[in-house]
Formats: sequence, C-alpha cells, structure tokens
Amino acid sequence: MDVLKKIGSAVALPVLLFAGWFLLSDGSASFYAPPLRQILTAFADTWQPERLRADVAPSLLRLLAGFLVAALIGVGLGVAVGLNRRLRAVLEPVLEFFRAIPPPVLVPVIMLFAGIGDGMKVIVIVFGCVWPILLNTVEGVRAVDSVVLDTARAYGVTGPARLTRVILPSASPQIAAGLRQALSIAIILMVISEMFASSNGLGFAVVQFQRSFAIPEMWSGIILLGLLGFALSLVFRLAERWALRWYEGLRATRRRAG
Repeated sequence: MDVLKKIGSAVALPVLLFAGWFLLSDGSASFYAPPLRQILTAFADTWQPERLRADVAPSLLRLLAGFLVAALIGVGLGVAVGLNRRLRAVLEPVLEFFRAIPPPVLVPVIMLFAGIGDGMKVIVIVFGCVWPILLNTVEGVRAVDSVVLDTARAYGVTGPARLTRVILPSASPQIAAGLRQALSIAIILMVISEMFASSNGLGFAVVQFQRSFAIPEMWSGIILLGLLGFALSLVFRLAERWALRWYEGLRATRRRAG
C-alpha cells in the first residue's frame, strides 16, 4: 500500500500540470504553441508501434548500454580510488579536469574517432554518466565506518569477501544516489547525441519535426521524452527501494530509537 501511495503522489503533480496546460492552451492560435488537444491528437497519430520500434527502441537501448557501462566503470574505479589513498592523490586532478568538460562539447571529437553510429552515442552517454557514479562511489567507500572494517578484519573477513560483504553494502546508499543522478544525465545525453548525424532515435525525430515545421508532432516527441524520463525514474526508485530495503529498515529503527 505504501508503494501505491508513493506512486499516486508522484503521478498527481504531472496530471495536474497536464490538466492546467490543457485548459490554458485550449484557445491558443499560436503556430508554435498549439493547444494541448491538438498535440495529443498528433501524439496518437505519430507514435504508432512502427514509429516506437524505429525511434524509441534504439534510444532506450543506447541509454541502457551507456548507463550500464558507466555504472561498471564508475563503481569499479570508484572502489579502487576510494580504497587507495595514493591512487586517489594521483587521479583526483585528472578526474576533476575531465569532470569539468561538458559532454556535449565532446560530441564532434568523439564523432571523429567513433564515427556517427551507435558507438558514438553510447560513448557520449558513458562520458557524462560516469562522473556522478564515480564520485559518489569514492565518497561512499571513504565513509565506511572504520569500526565496521576493524570488526570484519577481526572475524577474518578479508579480500573479495570484505569488498562484497562489507564495503559495497556500506557504500551502496551513496552509490545509488550517484546512479540516480546519472540516469537523468543519460536521458539528456541520449537526446543530444541523437541530434548529431543520426538517422533514428527520439532526439533525431524531434529535430526532424522541428525542421519540417511539424510543430504538434515536435511537441508530442517532447512529451514522450518526459513520459519516458518519468517512467524510468519511477522504475529506478522502486528498484532502489527494493535493493536498499535493509538500509531503510535500519534508518527507521534508528528514528524509533532516537
């Protein structure tokens, strides 16, 4: 029931915003801001199963591939940097330099080396998503309680078992926060990468509608992007709640004890 209530509260505000948009735009005569009623009609006509397979499915696959690769790199490198003080001192300036570079700026450079295929788009997503995951993982690993580490050592928990049973579980709330941030960045970069030399995808479709002055269809693509982002965020929250249920239980116990 709690999950249903949270889903209902998350859906309520978007529904109210759409209702307000529908009412306020109903009498609009602007070519560039048509009524929501017209946009919804274009949405139903445009996003048929064929179009979803041609544009939405490739976008989601690129997003998923880039997000997973970024998660593997970010968590793996973050654990290594967080555990090794010397490695952290060596890599920190380099990581800060690359983190400061906006990923869209590198799209032309990546195109030179990776071409204009799916590889380029996945690399752009990986480059943008890896930083919040990496930095949150480093901070999560560094924040592991020294008492917990000493206790694990006293009980003979060392090597891979220490990593999988002590360090990663203790750092997992911070890692999940980085993954949540990275998911939002992945959606943005998915669209941006598809606006450069692409032949399919949601970003490509929105740009094509804009260039052909199909304004209601363009708005329908933007709405679809928003709905996909909302759905992915909701799925991630449910997965995060399930994976960190032990952490939520621990917090609830501490609140009751306090």
